Amino acid sequence: MSWLDRERTIAPPGFNRWLIPPAALAVHLCIGQAYATSVYKTALVAHFGVSLTQIGLIFSIAIVMLGLSAAVMGTWVDTNGPRKAMFVSALFWSGGFLVGSLGIFSGQLWLVYLGYGFIGGIGLGIGYISPVSTLIKWFPDRPGLATGMAIMGFGGGALIASPVSTALLGLYDPNSGAEGWVASGDAVGKLFLTLAVVYLAYMMFGAFTIRVPAAGWKPAGFDPATIAAKPLVTSNNVSAANAIRTRQFWLVWVVLFCNVTAGIGILEQAAPMIQDFFRQPDGSSLVSAVVAGGFVGLLSIANMGGRFAWSATSDKTGRRNIYMVYLGVGTVLYLLLALVGSSTTALYVLLAFVIISFYGGGFATVPAYLRDLFGTFQVGAIHGRLLTAWSAAGIAGPLIVNGFLDAQGTPGELTAQAYQPALLTMVGLLVIGFIANLFVRPVHSTFHEPVATPSTVREPALES
Repeated sequence: MSWLDRERTIAPPGFNRWLIPPAALAVHLCIGQAYATSVYKTALVAHFGVSLTQIGLIFSIAIVMLGLSAAVMGTWVDTNGPRKAMFVSALFWSGGFLVGSLGIFSGQLWLVYLGYGFIGGIGLGIGYISPVSTLIKWFPDRPGLATGMAIMGFGGGALIASPVSTALLGLYDPNSGAEGWVASGDAVGKLFLTLAVVYLAYMMFGAFTIRVPAAGWKPAGFDPATIAAKPLVTSNNVSAANAIRTRQFWLVWVVLFCNVTAGIGILEQAAPMIQDFFRQPDGSSLVSAVVAGGFVGLLSIANMGGRFAWSATSDKTGRRNIYMVYLGVGTVLYLLLALVGSSTTALYVLLAFVIISFYGGGFATVPAYLRDLFGTFQVGAIHGRLLTAWSAAGIAGPLIVNGFLDAQGTPGELTAQAYQPALLTMVGLLVIGFIANLFVRPVHSTFHEPVATPSTVREPALES
């Protein structure tokens, strides 16, 4: 399959670099469907006769595998190029839906865990990191903007997947017009088959339109010295193997973990949380289920917009400074949400919107942060290893929130006060992340790759 090799994807002279973001978006908009699993969550509970927690494991397994596969396959992705990586990602992601549909049709939940969770999760991880290092190389003058354009697609994938999935479930289920309708397992199985085919086609489009720049290419009029002169931005390179030996890698790992855990704390409970915050003494809520669903869609917009807007802003402010905003301002916003968020719905929605925009921005900015610290040599592989922080946060965030809520009362009867312990815990995490970010400094020269010359003999890097 040599037609997938990196050498076959080198762009010819005069190639327009703005053709690369659509190729990256084709992949990220597809794998961003992971944020739309709530559309058929209740249907799977009814179909398999299990709890929400057991169905929620599908998403958790997928996120864990995203981080693990990105960490394990990161170097492979950098070595073999984006086309081969995106091709493999498409096969795993679509294959996960196919195996998952088999599990639904046969009534075997473990096959859904294996399909969507394990196999699909591998596709998630490879697909997530595959275009990132390529975009950074095409946009060395604006790495934050470049990664924001791609990773924005992951945050916005649910905006497309949610309404499309809802419409298809109604189309596939003859009882869709009944009062209190919940989609049948057969309808969800057919939805999985449809998504497998559609996503395979779109991701293959991305794979076969992606290109890498030729060696030595740079944008017209771009002077690398203007970027390297900025604080924390290096003109040297660090390998993935050496990067994980630096304190900078682990400080950024902590920063990402704290930011993501706090964001998941709201996203995982978005719909019931806004209803609980405005629950009346008689048990009713000022916020209806329909409005709560619209709120979830609004948070998706915040997630998507934050990935682009904040990441692009980081090109001007610097990466460490923008994370001070995510974590420092985020701390204040979480405090306000915990203490006065239930005073008005407008205030609650505003606070949650900005918090989730920081959550999305943290994801999109981190590849550029890594590029600043470690160079472009194996930034995709380093990014993959860093995404283990996402895996850890995907477990920690829901456990923190659900653990506190289980101790506070019964779902459907909770109030704003029940969320205060969980929200204040998130405040503590954001403070830890803020402090970790303050300690980030340039990587010591002992970890740098030697300058490539015929006589260079590579010596192992020493611990600083």
